[in-house]
Amino acid sequence: MTMTTLASYAPWTDRRGNLSALRLAVFIAVLLPAVQILYGLAIGPVLPEPFEMELHASGDWAVRFLLVTLAVTPLRRIFSWNRIVGVRRMLGVTVLAYALLHLGLYAAQESWNLGKVVSEIFLRFYLTIGFAALCGLAVLGATSFDSAIRKLGRNWQRLHLLIYPIGGLMLFHFFLQSKSDVTQATLMAGLFVLLMIYRLMVKAGFRLANPLVLAVCACAAAAGTAGIEYAWYALATGIPADRVFQANFAVSLAIRPAVWVGIIGLGVAAAAIVQWVGGLLGPRLRLKRA
Repeated sequence: MTMTTLASYAPWTDRRGNLSALRLAVFIAVLLPAVQILYGLAIGPVLPEPFEMELHASGDWAVRFLLVTLAVTPLRRIFSWNRIVGVRRMLGVTVLAYALLHLGLYAAQESWNLGKVVSEIFLRFYLTIGFAALCGLAVLGATSFDSAIRKLGRNWQRLHLLIYPIGGLMLFHFFLQSKSDVTQATLMAGLFVLLMIYRLMVKAGFRLANPLVLAVCACAAAAGTAGIEYAWYALATGIPADRVFQANFAVSLAIRPAVWVGIIGLGVAAAAIVQWVGGLLGPRLRLKRA
């Protein structure tokens, strides 16, 4: 195997083995949370439960990188940014890596008593859900290589559609382990809903780069997020769900997840407007300069 062939497998290079600034930036970005987690374990303060904080952090980052991975295709469609597709595989493998780190830290928390770890996974529902999601990610990770894509053919695309139910399992696990305070879980679920609405809009034949379509998606996702939060508090906790729902309208006190999802979605719509205006004015400005 030549040096050029080896270089083409490096995550910071393109298929020709040339350095890609985008891939290098993404590679560094996905490593930083892991460095912070490992630094906290090695040099951080001594705590009664030394793995607890980093255990949650690794799981949080697995969900965040899942959402970033799912955002690649909408970003390409909205902003005609085709180069971003080149980092999708790296991001998908990153989700698996952080999920495995999450499991490893749980095993470390249990003093590497693997028998207990296995029994807990089968006895505790929220662990069963999380482990099922991890198994699904492992299957997708094992089939993310070019050789697997060639062997599976059209079935590869069908197999990797499992990322959507796997994402749902990851978020359900997030809610279950969050207990009463599900603010972060609700925010992540709301962003997941926003991405799914983008996908449904494309399936329905709408042009995703249309700012009006994006604004409708933002409003629908914000409403869906509020509904998810209300349903969770109404069905899974003893906290009054009505008061939680009403808090969405008291933005002077705190910005709830549903509002954040709406802001993010409308921000994407605003960015699409800016790009559209730039596309109109760009040729005219170039003509004037000429």
